[in-house]
Amino acid sequence: MQQQISVITLGVADLARSKRFYVGGFGWKPVFENPEIAFYQMNGLVLGTWLASALDADSRRESRPSGAFSLAHNVASQEGVQPLIDRLAQFGGRVLRPADAPPHGGFRGYVADPDDHAWEIAWNPAWPIAEDGRVTFAI
Repeated sequence: MQQQISVITLGVADLARSKRFYVGGFGWKPVFENPEIAFYQMNGLVLGTWLASALDADSRRESRPSGAFSLAHNVASQEGVQPLIDRLAQFGGRVLRPADAPPHGGFRGYVADPDDHAWEIAWNPAWPIAEDGRVTFAI
């Protein structure tokens, strides 16, 4: 079976507030939206932000605390990490960890979106970013 993810959908409480973070903070543009959902075309997959109540109804389950997970957005340089974290905070994000150098190398920090989904903003010199934004896992 092909190893891939097609869509990641995050449940959100307020779509307008969520769009402020993703559109204003990251500068992303929805490729489709309606009053319940916004889809963003990414580099090989689609990110959806969907009203949590509608996502619950569609999946036939109740929302649960998200637990320990994070999404990541890699940037092209170490100098780009903290400014993006700061920008995301200006558009409704909450800084979880200011940028610093972890023991395994690179540079990273964390910010939560308005619905508390954690985003790692990272630079890693060993993980090249292609022109289309695809990141390659390299050792």
